[in-house]
Amino acid sequence: MADDVRREWFEKDYYQVLGVAKNASAAEIKKAYRKLAQQHHPDANAGKSDAEERFKEISSAYGVLGDEEKRKRYDEVRERGATGFGGPGPGAGGWPGGGVRYEEVPFDLDDLMGMFGGRAGGRDGAARGRAGSRAEAHRGADLETDLTVSFDDAMSGTTVPVKITGPAPCRTCHGTGARPGTSPVACPRCGGSGDVAVNQGFFSMSQPCPECRGTGRRIEDPCPTCRGAGAERRTRTLQVKIPAGVRDGARIRLKGRGESGPPGSGSGDLFVRVRVRPDEVFGRKGDDLTLELPITYSEAALGAQVKVPTLNGSLTLKVPAGTPSGKTFRLKGKGAPRGKAHGDLLVTTVVDVPGKLSKEEKQLLKQLQDAQARSPREGLGVS
Repeated sequence: MADDVRREWFEKDYYQVLGVAKNASAAEIKKAYRKLAQQHHPDANAGKSDAEERFKEISSAYGVLGDEEKRKRYDEVRERGATGFGGPGPGAGGWPGGGVRYEEVPFDLDDLMGMFGGRAGGRDGAARGRAGSRAEAHRGADLETDLTVSFDDAMSGTTVPVKITGPAPCRTCHGTGARPGTSPVACPRCGGSGDVAVNQGFFSMSQPCPECRGTGRRIEDPCPTCRGAGAERRTRTLQVKIPAGVRDGARIRLKGRGESGPPGSGSGDLFVRVRVRPDEVFGRKGDDLTLELPITYSEAALGAQVKVPTLNGSLTLKVPAGTPSGKTFRLKGKGAPRGKAHGDLLVTTVVDVPGKLSKEEKQLLKQLQDAQARSPREGLGVS
C-alpha cells in the first residue's frame, strides 16, 4: 500500500481526535465535539493556518462517532483490524514493504468493503458507493433546542420563531468555501471521486483520498469571509411550524437546519423539543382531554342540563339524576386534534360542597336531613 494513503478507518482513532473514551456516551461525544468545534473553528482562529484542518478532522470524527450505526461499524472494523488486518507479520519488521497482509477471518469480506463505500472487486463499485454516502458521512452536527407554547397554541397549531447560534452556511460563498465567482475544482489525486484505490493482490480496496479527505474537491481560491471553511458562526432565526395537537415533549425535526458541515457536505438536522404550558381548565391523556365539572348536590341528585366548555365553545351535558361524584362522561370528538380527527373529552363530575351556608340554606338542608329515610352507611353494620 502507498505510504501516503491514509487508511482512516483502520489507523485513525476518532475517539482520540475528540478526546473521549471508547465507551463514551452519545451525549459525551456530542459535548466534546461542540467544545472542540467552537475552539478550532476558523472564524475563532484568525491567522492560524492549521485551524481549518483541525476543524475538518474534528468534523470527520464526529461524522462517524456521532452516528450510532456508523460508530458501531467503525468499532467493528477497528476490532477486526487489530486481530487480522494491518498488524505486523512475522519478524520485527512486519511484512515486506510495510504492506498489509489479509488473512482468513470469520466474516464476509464484502461486508468490510461496504464500510469503505464499495465491494471487493474494483474501484468503480467503491467510488459509486462512497459518492452516495460522502455528504452524509461528513455532514454537520445535529442541534437540539426547546421551545414553549401555550395550551391553546398547541391545540390549534402555530408557527414559532426560534433563534439558533452556531456554524451556518457562509452568506458570502453559500457554503462552497470558494470565493464568489469561483468554484471548487475536482481533486487531482482522486479525480473528484473522493476515493483512491489500493491494490491488494486479487482485489482492490477503496480508501478516502488523503489530499481532499474524501470530499473530492479542492478549493484553490478560498472565500474571504469563511476562509474556505464554508461556514460562519452566526445567529439564525428559523420559523418552526407546530402542528395542531402537539404533545408536551414532542420532537420536531427540521432536516438540514443544524450545523453546517465542511464544504461539499450537508448540514445536520435541527430537533426542536416542544414544551406545552399546562391549562387551567383542561388536562390531557394521550389524544383525550380531561375536565373536572363541578356540580351541586341538587344537580347530582335531581339531574340537570349543565354547560361544559370545549376547545370550540361550550355545549350542554345532560347529568342524570343520582349522578355520583367522580362519574365520567365521554364526549366523542371533543378532544385534542390528531390529524383530521380528534380525541374525546372526558368530563368527570365533582359534587361541590359549599364551605359556608346561609341561614336559609342550613334550614333547608336540616329539613332534607330529617326527611331522609335511609342512611348511606347502612351497609357498614354501624348505627
